[in-house]
Amino acid sequence: MRKAYVVTVDGPSGAGKGTLSNMLADAYKWHFLDSGAIYRVLAIAAIHHKIALDDIHGLQPLANGLDVTFSVTDKGNRVILEGEDVSDDIRSEEVGSTASQIASIPMIREALLKRQRAFAQLPGLVADGRDMGTVVFPEAVAKIFLTASAQSRAQRRYEQLKAMGQDVKIACLLMDIQARDERDLNRATAPLVAAKYALEIDSTALGIAQVFEIAKAFIDSKIFSESE
Repeated sequence: MRKAYVVTVDGPSGAGKGTLSNMLADAYKWHFLDSGAIYRVLAIAAIHHKIALDDIHGLQPLANGLDVTFSVTDKGNRVILEGEDVSDDIRSEEVGSTASQIASIPMIREALLKRQRAFAQLPGLVADGRDMGTVVFPEAVAKIFLTASAQSRAQRRYEQLKAMGQDVKIACLLMDIQARDERDLNRATAPLVAAKYALEIDSTALGIAQVFEIAKAFIDSKIFSESE
């Protein structure tokens, strides 16, 4: 029996990884893993259980027993934590910043590793994150590294949050993105880097449809060459 195909999409915050990964998963009718959502869910769980971000002994068992499920509905991807729908909550800037801090802790990353790998099921999986191709799924059939300038990522996030009715300042968003980039690039465990043989796509001047076509052509070439 063949193993499930795995495609990884890594890159910095705001590059469009989630949108691209959802489009690819839909195109191939595969499963989808938003690895960042797992860290965001853990961040919310830590807040709910009043566990400090520097309390490793409190965070680790919480990560090991994280009660979270992911489902796809007519309203999009839904995330359920301990019976509560937190799909909207995990997208807040506060939770995103907290998740980034938690993700820099080696013991926490190790605790969530097995949970993430369990998402690789037939017929295939598209995994979105920062270390999917380098650490979680190093044997993925195709690896993509999606990036964009910090300024363009801040602008996209600004427009997204404004459309949701949130009062935000682009300067603050840019500072937050730059801070996250710094943590992701320089953390001791699983720093943000393009995996070996990954296709690197800079989406600064590209629309999502263009990025999708480039990514899908690359994935198709890898799948077809493997099946020959």
